[in-house]
Formats: sequence, C-alpha cells, structure tokens
Amino acid sequence: MTMTVADYVLARLSEWGVGDVYGYPGDGINGLLAAWGRSENEPRFIQARHEEMAALEAVGYAKFSGRLGVCAATSGPGAIHLLNGLYDAKLDHVPVVALVGQTHRSAMGGSYQQEVDLHSLFKDVASDFLETVTVPEQLPNVLDRAIRTAYARRAPTAVIIPADVQELEYSPPTHEFKMVPSSLDRSGWSAVPSTTALERAAEVLNAGNRVAMLVGQGAAGARAEVQQVAETLGAGVAKALLGLDVLSDELPCVTGAIGLLGTRPSYELMRDCDTLLTVGSSFPYTQFLPEYGKARAVQIDLDPHMIGLRYPYEVNLVGDARETLLRLLPLLHRKEDRDWQEEIIADVRRWREVMKRRAELSADPINPEYVAHCLDPLLPDDAIITCDSGSVANWYARHLRMRARIRASLSGTLATMGCGVPYAIGAKFAQPERPVVALVGDGAMQMNGMSELITAAKYRDAWEDPRLVVGVWNNQDLNQVTWEMRAMGGAPQFTPSQEIPDVSYARFAESLGMTGIRVEKPEQVEPAWREALNAKGPAVVEFLTDPSVPPIPPHATWEQLESTLEAIIKGDQARAGMVRHGLKAKMQEFLPHRSSRAQRVTDASRAGHRG
Repeated sequence: MTMTVADYVLARLSEWGVGDVYGYPGDGINGLLAAWGRSENEPRFIQARHEEMAALEAVGYAKFSGRLGVCAATSGPGAIHLLNGLYDAKLDHVPVVALVGQTHRSAMGGSYQQEVDLHSLFKDVASDFLETVTVPEQLPNVLDRAIRTAYARRAPTAVIIPADVQELEYSPPTHEFKMVPSSLDRSGWSAVPSTTALERAAEVLNAGNRVAMLVGQGAAGARAEVQQVAETLGAGVAKALLGLDVLSDELPCVTGAIGLLGTRPSYELMRDCDTLLTVGSSFPYTQFLPEYGKARAVQIDLDPHMIGLRYPYEVNLVGDARETLLRLLPLLHRKEDRDWQEEIIADVRRWREVMKRRAELSADPINPEYVAHCLDPLLPDDAIITCDSGSVANWYARHLRMRARIRASLSGTLATMGCGVPYAIGAKFAQPERPVVALVGDGAMQMNGMSELITAAKYRDAWEDPRLVVGVWNNQDLNQVTWEMRAMGGAPQFTPSQEIPDVSYARFAESLGMTGIRVEKPEQVEPAWREALNAKGPAVVEFLTDPSVPPIPPHATWEQLESTLEAIIKGDQARAGMVRHGLKAKMQEFLPHRSSRAQRVTDASRAGHRG
C-alpha cells in the first residue's frame, strides 16, 4: 500500500518512541485520523474533550514521564484552543510538539472557512521551532527538528500540515540540491562549567557562614548531589513550587516552598542568610530572595539565557545541575559549625506544629487546610500529585510533605486554571502503574475539570493501577482572586464575579460510573480520603470548605493586613468569618511564646555567638 504523508508522520513518531498523542478530531486532520485507522491506533490517539485539555494532558505526560508530549488539533478553532496548554509548556520549560492541521493549500489566502494565519498565531508560543509542511520531501527533517528542538530547548514546537498535504504520497528527500536529509538519533549530552568558574563559586560558598539553597525543577536529576551539598555546607534548602518534589521533606533541613504560597522557615532562611546557592530555578519573586547586598550568591542553570536574571549573582555556572554539583563538591569545605542549620531544623519543626494547629482550627463547615493536612499521611509512597491554580495551591504547598518517591507538579509560571485534572490524566498515561491525586478548586472544576472526568472514565481500563483521585475544595467562591482583591487592593468581595454555583461534583462522578463522595463535616474528611484512595477506579471526593479561611502569606506585611481591614470596613460579606479565622490562624505562629529567628540571631550575635 502507498504510504501517505500522514502515514509517515505517525510512523516517524513511533520511531521516536512516542506512545500517545493527545487530541481532538476535526476535518483539518482527517488525513492523520485516517492514517491512525490504518496504523491500528499506533501511536495511541487519546481523545480529550477539548484541544486545550489535550495540550495540558501532553504537558502532564511530559512532566511526569520525562519524555516528549505530543498533541494534535484541527485547523482554525482547534489550533486556537491549543494555545493555553502550549503556553503552559513554554513557561514551565516542558518539551511538547503540536501537530496542527490547516486548510488545503489551494484555499490558503482565500478567506476560506476556518482559515487562520497559523504562523502568526503560533510564532510566540512555538518560537523555538515552527514550520509548515508543503511538500512530502520536507519530511522527515521538519518533524525530526521539531522533536529534537522540543527536547533540547525544553519548549513547545509546532508542525503545521495542510489537509491536502496529509493525503499526498510520501516521498523522501533525494540526494539533490536543496534537499535536506535527517536522522533519528538523540544521544545524551551534558554541559559543564569551566574549572575556573567552579573554583570561583567554591570560594563564595566556602566563605559563607549562613548558607541557603534554593532548588527548582532543574535540580530534579541531582537529588543526591543537592542533599550532599546541603550537608557539606550546613545549609537550609528552600524549594520553588515546580521543585517541590526535588527533595524529600523528610530531610530536616528542607524548609519547603518559597514565595507567597511558601513557608515561614523558607522566608526567614532567605532573609537571614549571608550566602545563596540557586540550583535549577528561575524563581521570579525577588522580594522573597535575600535583600540585595546582604548575601553573596551563586547560580547553577542549564540555560545560558535564563541564568543571572533574578539576583546579582557573583558567579553564574552554566551547566547540568548534577554534573556541575559533582564537580563542585570536591572543592567545598565541610562547615563544622552547625548552629545555623540546627536553627533552620528547629524552625521547620515549629512550622509543622503551627500548620497542624492551623489545620485543626474550627471553620464553617470545614477548614480547607484540614482537608490537605489529612491527606498528607495517607498519600501512597509512589503517588503522583497534580495541583490546580487557586487557593488550593496554598494548602498543597504548605501541608503536603514530599517523600522520596512522590512526584508532584502544577502550572508553575502560567498558573492557569483548569490544569489539575488534565495533568492527572497525562500522568496516568505516563505512569499507569502509579496512583494519581489531583487537588482542584471548584472554580477550576467548573471551568473544565468536570468535562475531563469524562476522559478519565473513558480510559480507566487503560491504566494498570486505575486509581485517579480528584479532590475538590467546594467553597462556592473564586477564592484566590477574592483574597487578592482584599489584600492587594483593599476591595471587598465582588460577589457577581466571585460567587459560583454549588455543583454536586460527587454526583456527577457517580453518573460516569466513578466513586463519588461528598463531605460536609470535619469528622468525615479522613475517612473520605481513605475511601477514595482505596477505590477500584477513578474517584471524586468533594469537601464543603469555608471560604473565609485566609491563605496568609509567610511574610504578611502590615500594608496587606491594613488593606484587608479596609475591605472589612467597606462591607465584605465574609468579614466576620474572615476576622475570626485570620486572627486565629495568624496567632498559631506565636504560640507557644518563642522569639522569632531574627531575634534569636540578634541575641546570639550580642552574646558573641556565630549563627
């Protein structure tokens, strides 16, 4: 049988090791769909409910497999729908290839139905590689370059194939002028800094007395080396949100998340350190890094054009995190004075007690922190966790402790709503033998999570371990924005934009043949999580939570507190509960009565003690 361009594209994807393609059908990719039929669905076509979800599922697959994510969409509206998921890949540095249909070549430029200028549409999101195939001989080069570039740049790329080109007979490039051959191999490689740069970095780190480390997802392949550096330097280690699973929170010197959603120990670690080592992170919120001039700093990052952006680093080491740390470690001197690290460990221990007390505070009807707090000890050791954007990300970042085998991610830079469930589906295809837990707010569930439950139900039998648990925080409020309005602008809750309908997510899940659990009382929270985690297939457990429990930032300035009070004075509908819960939660940080680390450092300095 004659091989068409579409047949060749699918065969080449399989040669690259692509097992799944996430997409939604449309006539702009009819040639590809017909080829899928001829190939007996190899690579497997995973049907999402919407092209944005297909792209986000490809991102989730790539994040949790370490391999390429691939998505496909028709021309016009289908291509447009891909954009949000592809921007998520771009901003979180995830390798994804988009295969996009286009109208027939003969109709292009004729204002034809569903004709969109796809190069203009994708030129930013797929800026690393974007090409249209107009003749068969452009393959395999175009597809190979899209894949190789996605891996090398850790970015989305796009290949546009007009509908009529998909159906042309495939003919390879010939040995002629202006023909471009190609190859499949993608051997491993590692970038390492120069010896001189490593020596300069070691001088900075060895001179410090209070060393802090910040790690992100770029350090994921260097867990043992990061731990060894922290032990050598007597450092504390804070984690960017995308790097939460880089190091286990069972290590006593790990302070947890950093930033607005972070922990008090991470905030104080950066405030009080005299030396900073950043590994594999481009954490953007510089107000949470040491004050300029108060700390010497070194950064390690694989990407030369992303290094040195966030802080006046004295030494910027361009290289793979593991290979760089392996070369740096022999140059580091072990610090015998452990007082700084012991203070960090004590602060982490105290913070966990604070979070436990905050989670156990009463609320109406359920404290949202308590929901995450109860899940933490119940998580299987091999669980994969996805988290959506919104106030739920606060509870995820502060209450779930990463253990050695747990993997976790969220939309770190784009912070798009609606990623939790499609990420979880992508994770199930990436690791079908592992349980997956998605943490989602009710706003994100109504936006698109409910529709993707249909996808989960459709493919439940394709997974070796069929457990996919979706936990929904149901507070009938777009809560993160509500709190941002209060804290940043002093504005009361604007109910026409913030209130959302009460939907029975559990009953919807039951209608799809899933386990559905609705939790209305605190004493039901832990049993509900247990039931969902022990279900024989996908499960949705919704918790009726109190929107008045504030996601208090670790640094909570007086200005923000005053803005919140101003919102109360202006007549915020939730003001009574907000005052009650906010004060109760903040008080937990001062009980039992102990001085802050800043005071302890000052006291120690006055006593001639080196912290």
